[in-house]
Amino acid sequence: MTQQEILDLFIETGALLEGHFLLTSGKHSNKYFQCAKVLQYPEYAGKLGEIISVFFKHYDIDTVIAPAVGGIVVGQEVARQLNKKSIFAERVNGKLTLRRGFEINGGEKVLVCEDVVTTGGSVFEVMEVVKNSGGEVVGVGMIVDRSNGKVDFGVPQISALQTEVVTYEPEECPLCKEGIPAVKPGSRGLT
Repeated sequence: MTQQEILDLFIETGALLEGHFLLTSGKHSNKYFQCAKVLQYPEYAGKLGEIISVFFKHYDIDTVIAPAVGGIVVGQEVARQLNKKSIFAERVNGKLTLRRGFEINGGEKVLVCEDVVTTGGSVFEVMEVVKNSGGEVVGVGMIVDRSNGKVDFGVPQISALQTEVVTYEPEECPLCKEGIPAVKPGSRGLT
């Protein structure tokens, strides 16, 4: 799929929102990628997951991990296509951790998957979970890289859609200055 075809999927499914948004990173933006709106369609989840799985198909991978909630569908789809184990990390008291009996063994080769990356905060947290468990992060796959490749995870990485969407620090946000209320459509507030 071309970048335009992927962007068209977001537009067609109503997954590219416009307005004033508070991102998980704490930054503000006039655009928001609600990947769940695209990933609710198995055909589209398969096509987007395939971009990641094809890139990593020759890598030595034991497990695919994703941060909850947004990355779960991405991780599951990529793991399905690679025929690997799929697990996720979730927040407990604000910190990503393994629960539900999930574990990573020493030396386990792990691919991290995420839906949208702006600053990479959640991915970096998951990478720490993997390292602290004795695993080795072999790569990162994401559906949308809002940084247009500026976030470097120090391992091979790929995004289905790479774009640069303007973000603002809250104190510099022109939408705030116009008095437009910010909304937070993401899942970070879940516990």
